[in-house]
Amino acid sequence: MNDYYDSLETRSSDQRSAEQLSALRAQIAHVKQHTAAYGEAFREIDAASINDFESFARVPLTRKSALIALQREQRPFGGYTAQTGVPLSHVFASPGPIYEPGFALPDFWRFARSLYASGFRRGDLVHNCFSYHLTPAGQMFDSAAQALGCAVIPAGVGQTELQVQTIVDLAPSAYVGTPSFLKIILEHADGLGRDVSSVNKALVSGEALPAPLRSAFAERGLRVQQCYGTADLGLIAYESSALEGLIIDEGVYVEIVRPGSGDPLPAGEVGEVVVTNLGAEYPLIRFATGDLSAILPGISPCGRSNLRIRGWMGRADQTAKVRGMFIHPEQVDKVIKAHAEIGRARLVVDWVDQADRLTLRCECAAADSSLAAAIATSIRSICKLRGEVEIVVPGSLPNDGKVIDDIRQYE
Repeated sequence: MNDYYDSLETRSSDQRSAEQLSALRAQIAHVKQHTAAYGEAFREIDAASINDFESFARVPLTRKSALIALQREQRPFGGYTAQTGVPLSHVFASPGPIYEPGFALPDFWRFARSLYASGFRRGDLVHNCFSYHLTPAGQMFDSAAQALGCAVIPAGVGQTELQVQTIVDLAPSAYVGTPSFLKIILEHADGLGRDVSSVNKALVSGEALPAPLRSAFAERGLRVQQCYGTADLGLIAYESSALEGLIIDEGVYVEIVRPGSGDPLPAGEVGEVVVTNLGAEYPLIRFATGDLSAILPGISPCGRSNLRIRGWMGRADQTAKVRGMFIHPEQVDKVIKAHAEIGRARLVVDWVDQADRLTLRCECAAADSSLAAAIATSIRSICKLRGEVEIVVPGSLPNDGKVIDDIRQYE
């Protein structure tokens, strides 16, 4: 049995980098010509000038807020879909509201790769407990399973007793859905004295998979792996049997950037996940997910050679309201960039003596009082609020992606 979904998974780093860079150049040219939104936003960008990943990192981010705003003006997708001749098959609705397209292509969202890495194979019967109601998750995994040659039970969520009865009657070998609902089904089956042990593998997503819960599944003979994706982008990363980080999907290019900026961070640094979808129909460019993660060093022991991320580590939106004014990560990033001496920095918001207190903690290799004073002036100029400055040695601040840390307690 082949361990890999296709040969893309084991490309050399040099081959992948060269092919990704070529794909990114082609995608910039494609969106300028075939999408209304990027045709306007990227009017001054020359695709031929994208000659390395550093130049691609200067392309502006696309934020979900921009999608929502443009969708209000131009239904349903705000001009971000491309005219490729492939028929639109679905229109989904997610909280926001924001609308996502589905196209009449096999495995349009690319989740088949993550199913394959989780042991799903042709002939498996898959019990799909992702929602089929308005949001795309159910259809995402349904189309992926069918692309592998699996049959699907479109179970959706809820109706736990009926879920158990269906598993007993049909004996599916695989489950997709959230880990918490899988736990509920198994415990309900135990309570009813029903045998659902036909399910021996699962791919879960949508929430955390704590180690104790994974171990509890394993004790039942149930292999459980997880993947990470979004309604806008499809699959972003997935676990293999090595269970060491999430391997980035071959259909996207992923960057980890400093929250509040579009600047890529080195491997190991926690930052915002930014994804470029390399598909033609819904080609989101440098889409800021709002999620935090970090690149892991090295490659997976399973032999897949793409970069890995640590998984979901929180949200990058750290906006705080201080003395009636909003402070955004973008403003803190401007303060940092105004002073080359600053490495990592974090703005701490505290409640002291019945008042808000701002302190920008800055990692600097060498500093004096004049630098602290200059940084304080930048805070006042950029954030429109007064703040203190604390210079700390490099490596002092936690590597958790936070640039604004609101620790106020009012009791």
